[in-house]
Amino acid sequence: MNLKKVKNLLDIEVVNRNSVEEISDETPDPLLIATRYNDETIALVCALFAYGNVKAIIKFLKSLEFSLLEASDEQIREALSSFYYRFQNAEDVTVLFIALKRLRKIDSIENIFYEGYKKEHNILDGLWNFIEILKSVYPYESRGYKFLIGSIPKKVNSAGTYKRYLMFLRWMVRKDKLDLGLWSKIDKKDLLMPLDTHTFKVSQKLGLLKRKTYDMKAVLELTETLKSFDETDPIKYDFALYRLGQEKII
Repeated sequence: MNLKKVKNLLDIEVVNRNSVEEISDETPDPLLIATRYNDETIALVCALFAYGNVKAIIKFLKSLEFSLLEASDEQIREALSSFYYRFQNAEDVTVLFIALKRLRKIDSIENIFYEGYKKEHNILDGLWNFIEILKSVYPYESRGYKFLIGSIPKKVNSAGTYKRYLMFLRWMVRKDKLDLGLWSKIDKKDLLMPLDTHTFKVSQKLGLLKRKTYDMKAVLELTETLKSFDETDPIKYDFALYRLGQEKII
C-alpha cells in the first residue's frame, strides 16, 4: 500500500474513532479512568501504570483512591500498604503517590514539562526535566519504581520509547472526543508518537516505519512520517493505529 492510500485509510480511521463511545468498559483504555477525573496528576498515574493487560490495568486503576494525593504521608502509606501492580510493590506505589503529592505543592506538571520544553520546543527536554524533578522531591531507588517513572537516558537515540509518558502528553496536549486537552503551553505539532508493540508492528506493515528496532529512533522516524500527513497534529493518528493493531484489522 502506498503512503497516499495509507494516509486516506488513517484519516478515515481518525474520524471514525474520534468518539466517546470508542472507550468504554467493553473497549477499555486507561484514558477511560483519566477522563473521569480531568486532572493532570491522576492522568499521569493512569498513564504510568498503563502496561500489560488492559483489563488488569483498568482493574488496578479503579482500585486506587486518588483523594490520597491530598493526604498525609502516613495516610498514604497506610492506605496503599497492600497495593501492588506487576513490577511495582506497595512501596513503589506509595512513593509515587507521595512524590506526586509533593510535586503538586511545588508546581503543575505542565509548568515543569514546559520549563524543559520551551527553549527548543523539544518534548523530550520537557520529559527529562520532569523526571529529574520528580526524582528530586522523593529520592528513592528500586527496580519497580525505576520502571514506573523512567530515567534520563545517556543517549536519546538508543533510549526506549517512553511510550507511557508520550501517551500522557497526547492526552494532555491534544483536545478532541478522546484526548483531554488540559494543557495549553505545549504545541501538539511537537508531540512524539507513543509507540507500543501494536503500533510498531502496524506501522511497519503499512510502510510508515522502516526501522526494525523498537526504540526512540523508531518513535522519531514514525513521527516524521506522520508529520508528512499532518504537520500540525501528527499524533492524531496514534489511537487509530493502536486500535487497528489491537483489533487485528491490520
